[in-house]
Amino acid sequence: MSPWSWFLLPTLCFLPTGADPRRGAPASASCELKPQQSELNSFLWTIKRDPPSYFFGTIHVPYTRVWDFIPDNSKEAFQQSSIVYFELDLTDPYTISALTSCQMLPQGENLQDVLPRDIYCRLKRHLEYVKLMMPSWMTPDQHGKGLYADYLFNAIAGNWERKRPIWVMLMVNSLTEVDIKSRGVPVLDLYLAQEAERLRKQTGAVEKVEEQCHPLNGLNFSQVIFALNQTLLQQESLRAGSLQIPYTTEDLIKHYNCGDLSSVIFSHDSSQVPNFINATLPPQERVTAQEIDSYFRQELIYKRNERMGKRVKALLEEFPDKGFFFAFGAGHFMGNNTVLDVLRREGYEREEPNSVLGAHLLVHLCSGSACCGHASSGSCVCGPLAVSASRVPAWKCGPGWWGGAEVSEEAEAATPTAKAPA
Repeated sequence: MSPWSWFLLPTLCFLPTGADPRRGAPASASCELKPQQSELNSFLWTIKRDPPSYFFGTIHVPYTRVWDFIPDNSKEAFQQSSIVYFELDLTDPYTISALTSCQMLPQGENLQDVLPRDIYCRLKRHLEYVKLMMPSWMTPDQHGKGLYADYLFNAIAGNWERKRPIWVMLMVNSLTEVDIKSRGVPVLDLYLAQEAERLRKQTGAVEKVEEQCHPLNGLNFSQVIFALNQTLLQQESLRAGSLQIPYTTEDLIKHYNCGDLSSVIFSHDSSQVPNFINATLPPQERVTAQEIDSYFRQELIYKRNERMGKRVKALLEEFPDKGFFFAFGAGHFMGNNTVLDVLRREGYEREEPNSVLGAHLLVHLCSGSACCGHASSGSCVCGPLAVSASRVPAWKCGPGWWGGAEVSEEAEAATPTAKAPA
């Protein structure tokens, strides 16, 4: 799941207020979802070799909201692959422990000691509001699973006064009614990890916790205070009914289920960091917002894509006789400097000169009339392969990636590299 959703994971934005998480069709009905499997578009790319390996783009939402719209070819690729790799090893207890440690202030420090008094007081008031409202946000289905408001609040925010301000900001972003209603169902990434474990597949990770954690802790203090203040302003405006979020989890689910491979919304999901840039900011604050956006774009998208791509290449070369299934956030395959671009630059086109896609390695698996172009070989080239190289990923709006201790329910991209394939 995603750096922050990874943690609270998904992580990610907002879910509808309906109690049944499987009812994904209504929110996506406007895209005229295809009723037949043969007409569904897939976020699956094949790495042409024997046996084949695959890239699969995920989003950090409860798997029940999207599973029925994932084409059979993607599910079959997962079933056929002997090794499944994620951004982080979601089943390793070390992941959770390291993520928790990463968020904490140095020993002996508390938020009250480091935050300006006015921001600390506003934060405390907001969390008191959330705790008061949370019982009314819980669904009958959650109660039926033994999930109650006090437990959930303590799991997410129970130790908030010991967290670093940046992680408190992400935590606050995740403490919304729609996000709370989604708790209790594994996000897609975690579900795939659990299924891989159940099927006794070998699993691994291409990133380490520290590689996703340290960039967040690398913001300077003034930037962190700005981000936390903007987050509190946003939540206060939402409570007052004077603000609407431009992108919600419902938008994310709709685009994913509709197979909209070119939407910038997937980059929002993969970065998991709120967008602080808006036209109402004074000039100096707008500069700060742009600096934060640029920093996270570089650290949480571009650098990660480079690192992930090179580690995928190393695995493929070290184990040429293994079939891999790489499940990463869909945003890592779209826009500029993607994981696919890294593999292209690493020379895969010279190894597969007759395949398609210019890079001569990655072929998007589409079906029916979804094909939007083809190479000289006649193979199908679709979706993200047609995305303009000049498009710059946007940033996620809404709840942040991690933010709380409920990591086991939602934690997506931050663990040590897993054991090498046997």
